[in-house]
Amino acid sequence: MNPATIFLRRDLADVQPWAETCGQIRPLLEENDAAAAEVHHLQITNAKLHYHQRTDEIYYVLDGQGRMRLEDEEIELHQDVVVYVPRGVKHKAWGNLKVLVVCIPRGVLNDVHELE
Repeated sequence: MNPATIFLRRDLADVQPWAETCGQIRPLLEENDAAAAEVHHLQITNAKLHYHQRTDEIYYVLDGQGRMRLEDEEIELHQDVVVYVPRGVKHKAWGNLKVLVVCIPRGVLNDVHELE
């Protein structure tokens, strides 16, 4: 987003997915868009255990069911559940999930520390 642009609109169907630590990702708002946060659409089946040193994440489950490990805790995930994952917390999710992840501040893709 350049300084002359007052908004950014991006259609999920126009974003090519690619594989990363959590699964198939479609970045809807990216670091280069210069927004306050990044927003990613993810399809998760079996994410790798990881953490972020500088980034907080907010997961919103759009569809599906699964589970998430946060440090030594395990929680259930299903449609309309929101999970806040502060920076430094080791986490992973698995199941059949479509989620929207808000990452604050932007730059999360350069802040992934895989543990498995």
